[in-house]
Amino acid sequence: MKGNFESALAMVLKHEGGFVDHPKDPGGATNMGVTLGTYEQWMGRSVTIEEMKALTFDDVAPIYRKNYWDRVRGDDLPSGVDWSVFDWAVNSGPSRSAKALQKIVMVTRDGAIGPKTLYAVANQEPDKIIDAMYTARQRFYERLNAFDVFGRGWSRRNTETRDAALLMAR
Repeated sequence: MKGNFESALAMVLKHEGGFVDHPKDPGGATNMGVTLGTYEQWMGRSVTIEEMKALTFDDVAPIYRKNYWDRVRGDDLPSGVDWSVFDWAVNSGPSRSAKALQKIVMVTRDGAIGPKTLYAVANQEPDKIIDAMYTARQRFYERLNAFDVFGRGWSRRNTETRDAALLMAR
């Protein structure tokens, strides 16, 4: 929903936390949820670990807006659904999140939210979409090889996202 980006971004940044460089995380060095590779692509050059550690809200907000919120059409989704789709997009990629939404609303799963997806979303109850997103996301996580390492955190994040999304939808 238009106007929800700032609050959704604040919730994402709470989930993402600060600088980490976990050896089992394929994203590598990450700060505020932005990986080294994503930041290098954004900047159009190589980036040092020191630069990654120094990232600020102002550095990452436009990345989240363009690469995630706008890609999942957050401004055009109902309140709560926008948050559910956005957070999964951040965590697992916009295409995966969009395809899950498209499967739930029974339209072609092409990973690009367009007019047909938005129409189908508008004709379903947001609470049902949010609950179905939660279930699909949890199933996805549980199939990943790294679930034994990261599963508890992913599951907590998924539950917190669903709970906040349901409150937003009311």
